[in-house]
Amino acid sequence: MNINNVPQDNSSTYAKNKKAIYALDDDGKVKVVSSSGWNVEEAVTKQALNDLENSAREAYREVKNGNKSPLYYYMFALRMDLQLLAESTGFFKWTIKQDFKPENFAKISDKRLNVYADAMGKTIGDLKVLEDVENECK
Repeated sequence: MNINNVPQDNSSTYAKNKKAIYALDDDGKVKVVSSSGWNVEEAVTKQALNDLENSAREAYREVKNGNKSPLYYYMFALRMDLQLLAESTGFFKWTIKQDFKPENFAKISDKRLNVYADAMGKTIGDLKVLEDVENECK
């Protein structure tokens, strides 16, 4: 991309910040140019955030209905997925899936809960209780 073509669409997802973009100058040399965003990138970012929020709302309902443990909700609320949670904790994905079951979650040791809490920036107490969410869907 030429430095004159670097998007400057003042994307709201940039929060009035700029992003470094590599572009070619008139001599064909690579330069770092600041960009205030691109409308297409903004649309895609907003869609991705919307998908994450929907996943968290659905996970919240699953926990409220007793189908999943609070760990399941917090994973989505913190914009994590099973792969990231597994990598962050060192636990196998299949083990974590077992911990999503309320009956299994109730039996988890504090030592194991502490690993989850550290990975999620929460306390053990936080993980044991589902937080109140204002826009709860039933």
